[in-house]
Amino acid sequence: MPDFQSFSLTINLVIFAVAAAAVWFAGTKIAGYADELAERTGLGEALMGLLLLAGVTSLPEVATSFAAAQAGDAPLAVNNLLGSIVLQVAILAFADAVYGKHALTSVVPDPVVMLQGALNICLLSFVALAVLAGDTALFGASAWTWGLFAGAMYSLKKLTEAKGRQPWIVNEKTERPETKSKKPYADDSMTRLIVKTGAAALIILTAGAIVSQSGGAIAEQSGLGSSFMGVAFVAIATSLPEASTVFAAARRGLYTMAISDILGTNILNVALVFGVDMIAGGDPVLSVVGDFAAVAALLGVATTGFFLMGLAERRDAAILRMGIDSILVVITYMGGLVLLYSMRGTP
Repeated sequence: MPDFQSFSLTINLVIFAVAAAAVWFAGTKIAGYADELAERTGLGEALMGLLLLAGVTSLPEVATSFAAAQAGDAPLAVNNLLGSIVLQVAILAFADAVYGKHALTSVVPDPVVMLQGALNICLLSFVALAVLAGDTALFGASAWTWGLFAGAMYSLKKLTEAKGRQPWIVNEKTERPETKSKKPYADDSMTRLIVKTGAAALIILTAGAIVSQSGGAIAEQSGLGSSFMGVAFVAIATSLPEASTVFAAARRGLYTMAISDILGTNILNVALVFGVDMIAGGDPVLSVVGDFAAVAALLGVATTGFFLMGLAERRDAAILRMGIDSILVVITYMGGLVLLYSMRGTP
């Protein structure tokens, strides 16, 4: 990677835009590949969104946060992860407005996504608790981040076990089946499909790393502070793969996959806090990021909670093509950015 700090702000903006376009293109393609793989493997949309899309689209967060941790910027590393979580839930709300004929959460019949939402809320609540209560070093990381990593791994285990179980069943009278578009990759062999998926993942990793590094340089050159830039600008940069896959999935009518992608990515983002702690060294990262990170985590709890309520209620009421839950998410996200901007100098 070149030293983006040595480039001017204008050059970094151009590099950022080109790399972002590459990430968007690859993310759009991989959503189609995931749809075909979900059908051929029998995993279903929810698990494919969790296991493939969430894993691949988390790569830029890995690159950005680990690089920031290596450079000793723990606030940027942690706040990038937490900011991405809040933004990615908001992305679902925007997809609801653009592609949804009904409220997004009224057409998702898979109970796995509700379990994902509940696990997200638990993990993010523990992040906020760790920041506010303080942390102590333990085996190269800290007590709280070891616990968060274990909790995230347990969550993924429970989600993979949930395939095929029906703890609750959608009322057939109110169910609105997801309407899927024609599958463009049905004629591809399994080998060709896997190669295409790997190529798209490689583009996301490479271009995503460039987006994150140039975005970090832009954050520094703009002078707005690493905490706010981690939650806002850099989080937007590293969330581009999720945005592209969610919009592509929603356009195809794969609403379960779209929501599972976001909620699965957010579980992985919490697990990555442990990696940041291991790499950063020094004091435990959750003990140095301050109240700013706790507020960001609680915003993630609130926005995820709105969608969880929508999934449980399954109402089709919509305003401006958006479900009520999506509107509440957007309002909370926008208000949260204003609050976080006012706190950008808070220790």
